[in-house]
Amino acid sequence: MELSSTLFVHGAAIPRRCTCEGDDVAPPLQWRDLPASTASLALIVDDPDAPDPAHPQRTWVHWVLFDIPPGAGGLAGEGRPLPAGCRDGLNDWHRTGYGGPCPPIGRHRYFFKLYALDTRLPDLTQPTKAELQQAMHGHVLGEAVLMGTYQKGRAS
Repeated sequence: MELSSTLFVHGAAIPRRCTCEGDDVAPPLQWRDLPASTASLALIVDDPDAPDPAHPQRTWVHWVLFDIPPGAGGLAGEGRPLPAGCRDGLNDWHRTGYGGPCPPIGRHRYFFKLYALDTRLPDLTQPTKAELQQAMHGHVLGEAVLMGTYQKGRAS
């Protein structure tokens, strides 16, 4: 399984346009080589370096999506429109949708984690990351990760 973006490569800086200092729009994402029996996908984007990478205290959740149809092949730039059937969960701002990087101090890492599931998750309604992970338990067929970095006030 592989996850990529046309805006940044694994380990590189996320473009300013996709952050709170820019337009705060999601980067386009593409996936390939999913397990054959994939029924749906889930995406969690989080930052384990909050609030300070030198002294992280929590993981901040930026985006939660689930019931993504595997045949979509990716998510459009700006995160909209979502593929038919895809549903939003809640990020740590207690809202749906993408919230871009906005680190208070230092260069943070942002993990875009895509999960291939053997089922859809029809019983969920705007789950948090923890609720989605609990519902996914025992249904994960594969995982792909794309990691980007960002530091406020720096050109990227």
